[in-house]
Amino acid sequence: MILPPLGYLLMRFYWHTSKKSFHIEGEITQEQGVIVCWHGELLLSPQAYRHFHKTHSASGIISRHFDGEIIARILQLFHITPLRGSSSRGAKQVLLEAFRALKRGDDLLVTPDGPRGPRHEVSDGALALTMKGKLPLYTVNFTCERYWQLDSWDRFVIPKPFSKINFHIKVLHLDGMEMDEAKAYLTRKMLEHTIL
Repeated sequence: MILPPLGYLLMRFYWHTSKKSFHIEGEITQEQGVIVCWHGELLLSPQAYRHFHKTHSASGIISRHFDGEIIARILQLFHITPLRGSSSRGAKQVLLEAFRALKRGDDLLVTPDGPRGPRHEVSDGALALTMKGKLPLYTVNFTCERYWQLDSWDRFVIPKPFSKINFHIKVLHLDGMEMDEAKAYLTRKMLEHTIL
């Protein structure tokens, strides 16, 4: 399949030709964590993660749909192991695999509104994994002044070449929160710096 290598090269092109600025809330350490980004920001968010955790063992939850297959193969090129499943297909199995990945020390990447939305609506999976593992949660979002936005459910964002991109990374801790409280908190923090 030629699409994954092309997608990878496109992602690297945007990364290397953009002017990047990083805005960090909290302290990024090298400890294990759960990393979340919106589905529509997948073009650059995995690369921002790898910018700070260059050599960490990592897994990512990816849907079993066709576009998920492409994303899974691209993530492998970033040395991120795909775990195939979603809330609608293979949910139980992928959650078990995710718990195993966390137990062996992997970082875990999740799109909390994937694979089919609703857009910018946080599902329980990422929160359950974070709270069960008592891990820090890293949110990764970006904004830019010049971009295209696809007419897809996730309004996928493609920065125009040579744009200035502002990455916003927040380190959150959910200790002591109930699920509904954590969901509202995470949603609010992820919507502070994103393209609507």
